[in-house]
Amino acid sequence: MGDDVTGLHHVGHIVRDMSKATELYRRLGFIVSAPAYPVLPRVAGGPAEPFGVANSHVRFPRAFVELVAAVDDAGAMPGDARPIPLRVPDDKLPGLRAAIHATAGSIRSFLQRFQGLHIMIADTPDIDGVAARLTAAGVGHGGVHAVQRPVETATGTATEPARYLEISDPDLPAGRVPEGRLGFAQNAPAAAVQDRRHTEHPNGATGLAACLLCVADPELPELERRYGTYFGPPRDSPTRDGRTPDGRVTCFDRANVTVVAASALAELLPGERPAALPAFAGYAVSVRDIKLTERLLRDNDVPIARTGPGELFVPADAALGTAIVFRQEMSG
Repeated sequence: MGDDVTGLHHVGHIVRDMSKATELYRRLGFIVSAPAYPVLPRVAGGPAEPFGVANSHVRFPRAFVELVAAVDDAGAMPGDARPIPLRVPDDKLPGLRAAIHATAGSIRSFLQRFQGLHIMIADTPDIDGVAARLTAAGVGHGGVHAVQRPVETATGTATEPARYLEISDPDLPAGRVPEGRLGFAQNAPAAAVQDRRHTEHPNGATGLAACLLCVADPELPELERRYGTYFGPPRDSPTRDGRTPDGRVTCFDRANVTVVAASALAELLPGERPAALPAFAGYAVSVRDIKLTERLLRDNDVPIARTGPGELFVPADAALGTAIVFRQEMSG
């Protein structure tokens, strides 16, 4: 169980203001793609205008961080935004607008809970196998869907196919679990080669290393059971069964997810408090040289805290609601 999971595909940071988010991430030393804003007319034959949900990406060779914001009612776009025209037959326009409006409503509902990390998608080479495994285990999901994912290349923005599924809690809206949006994605086998300029980040970040989920202490056993069903049993963790000696932290290394009881969060990330429970409290990226990363952050007046000689983090209150951990990558 869980052998069809190969790490993180992406995490989603939902923000209120896309301009502030991209400015922050650039101060953190990431290369951030120009925000993409879907545009389409309100009525058939009308002028195209921004509508729905905008996003931007921090890309790594095998994963990414997505910045997500609902487009405001005025349809304003940042100066560096890329309009993405959506074209459908006139009779399909109302249905498309309704679907996009529902997606934007979901993003706004996350923001009503808190601004921060609400999306965690695991990577898999076999999305159909995952779907079958989850169904056999009685886990609700919306089935496998196909999308075209934008990818930055040396010649501009291209698209490549990807397939995904979202896990659903029967007591929540479709595609939702208590902690947010959770699922799996599979990229095309012959995916487009990304331009390395978009993965050579000034802060030395090399990959998406982990996602941190915080849960109320009494709910930890049930959360561990649920995540074990999704991702397989813990492994390569602080103890043989994947738990720390006090039983408050569990690592699901196949998906690069760490589950921490609320009482232990401040021990992992000093000073941090969960914005809600359960909730994704932060994520980690690996870096080539933690000293270089620290120097860049300090030069950019970014608040940081240390957790050890090879790790530091930007607190959630300085990073739009999510703690961002920078971790020295392992040599060899």
